[in-house]
Amino acid sequence: MKVSVDRDLCYGSAECAHRAPAVFEFVDGFGVVRPGRERTGEDPAVLEAVEKCPSQAISLSGSPRATPDLS
Repeated sequence: MKVSVDRDLCYGSAECAHRAPAVFEFVDGFGVVRPGRERTGEDPAVLEAVEKCPSQAISLSGSPRATPDLS
C-alpha cells in the first residue's frame, strides 16, 4: 500500500516522524513521506502513525501486497 500525507490537513504535530522515522520526516513544519518510502503501508510503525495522527492527515491507498500461498 502507498502512504501519503495531506499537507492541507497536517498541522505539524510530528507524530508520524516520531512513530516511523524511517518513513516520515518533518519538513517546513509538516510531516512528509521520505523519498522512496511511499510503498511502506504494511509496516506496523506506519500503520500506527496512520492511526495516531491527530489531524488524520496520513492515508493509505492501493491494495496490500499479496502474500504467497505456501500450502
